[in-house]
Amino acid sequence: MNVSASPNRPVLVCASANPDKVREIELLLVGLVDLRPRPAAVPDVDETADTLVGNARRKAQAVRDATSMAAVADDTGLFIEALPGELGVRTARYASDQPRHATDPYRANRDKLLVALSDIADARGRRARFVTVVVVSYPDGTELVVEGECSGTIATEERGEGGFGFDSLFVPDEGDGRTFAEMSDGEKNSLSHRARAFVALVGALPD
Repeated sequence: MNVSASPNRPVLVCASANPDKVREIELLLVGLVDLRPRPAAVPDVDETADTLVGNARRKAQAVRDATSMAAVADDTGLFIEALPGELGVRTARYASDQPRHATDPYRANRDKLLVALSDIADARGRRARFVTVVVVSYPDGTELVVEGECSGTIATEERGEGGFGFDSLFVPDEGDGRTFAEMSDGEKNSLSHRARAFVALVGALPD
């Protein structure tokens, strides 16, 4: 992670400690923001809010308070039309009642979703959208909130080896029929929900 400050770039502490998410955020902000890692001494924040922005705010404020620096946090939800109210704020914890795979902590979530949609074969019935909310919390108590969204469908089986989370199941509308996990980093970051949110963030950051 880039830890060298530049007088021409804003400095933000990344509230996430998820290595997959941090890597993606770094790729999106490289050369634009001096992104500092979350201090190891800062514990995980319980994501108990009932909205994505509420959870992102909780994480950003916790790191801001621990570092006295501006902190950036995001929260992402996958919303499934055939499953009203799901997965939403519980996306990352969708299968928390099921054992996680030893080498793939996201597999239980994907397996549970495939089972939940197993009776729906038509792509029109498997409509979904990813939403990412990004919050920057400043030491003076002000904040910046932006959002990114990507619509698509849930595939009937996993495809691809890249990405993380639900990437091997999500087929974006604006792509060519491949899942996010079948795309390169650059291809995914040209249209993903997280990329759109962080592009919006960079455009909204003060000069």
